[in-house]
Amino acid sequence: MSTFPNQVAPSNTSMAPTFLLVGMPGLSAVPSWWTIPLLTIYLLSALGNGTILWIIALDPTLHRPMYFFLFLLSVSDVGLATALMPTLLGLAFAGVHAVPASACLLQMFFVHVFSVMESSVLLAMALDRALAICRPLHYPMLLTNDVISKIGLAITFRCLGLHLPLPFLLANMSYCHPQVLTHSYCLHPDIAHLACPGAWSAVYSLFVVLSAMGLDPLLIFFSYGLIGRVLQGLGSREERWKAGQTCAAHLSAVLLFYMPMILLALIDCLRVPVPQPAHTLLSYVHFLLPPLINPILYSVKMKEIRERILKRLQPKKVGCAQ
Repeated sequence: MSTFPNQVAPSNTSMAPTFLLVGMPGLSAVPSWWTIPLLTIYLLSALGNGTILWIIALDPTLHRPMYFFLFLLSVSDVGLATALMPTLLGLAFAGVHAVPASACLLQMFFVHVFSVMESSVLLAMALDRALAICRPLHYPMLLTNDVISKIGLAITFRCLGLHLPLPFLLANMSYCHPQVLTHSYCLHPDIAHLACPGAWSAVYSLFVVLSAMGLDPLLIFFSYGLIGRVLQGLGSREERWKAGQTCAAHLSAVLLFYMPMILLALIDCLRVPVPQPAHTLLSYVHFLLPPLINPILYSVKMKEIRERILKRLQPKKVGCAQ
């Protein structure tokens, strides 16, 4: 028997006052079971990214392009995890499937803003690494504080400018299907699929997806192609290893963020018969794993971050009077 209340949509209506969310398949009978893992993931993500933000903000020697972008990455990770938690915890803790349409659109806005922010920051970090390795002598002159500030503003305007129209477009569309979403949180493609065919905002939606999630990974992997070409020309194996290590954490973060998204896109485009639990799990991995793993990657792989965290954690020695 369906756990949702009956919701019958007429052939062509405006947006209903509520959306219905689904939980993790197989766990709807015991919603409180997965409250603990969700809370643990969120608290560890907040702790890890908060530590990165704290270390970079307090240490003037880390006020450099690479760490400025890492700071923005941690902001996007905390924001993304926080935007997802209200509906996830509502489903897990109390089995709340109905969410007001206004709250759903607000969550959708912030989820996609922070997702595009993360994608934009990963692209900026790839550019930073490509310039540092391919043009080391010109690097300080190319990435000045003024240029970094402009990149930060461009990322902000890109995130807000692309997604600010979406809630208003969706709120004014006609809907031909019951407003039951296929995830535990509100996502733009999910809501847009419920609209009547021929909605003109679908063109704008496609533009948003291609201009961010389609273009960014292509540019990132192009940057790494340039980096790989330079690394092949380095004389010794030790030099290649040392240069490659500076990119290891970032490349891991890129793969962690984009691979589940690419797999989901391929599954949808090719109509691969994947069980719904696997599809839902991939979505959770795409949104929840990067905020949890990124601080660990950068703390382990980046010596300066690791050393400063350990230094802050060490108890201060108090001298004794002789």
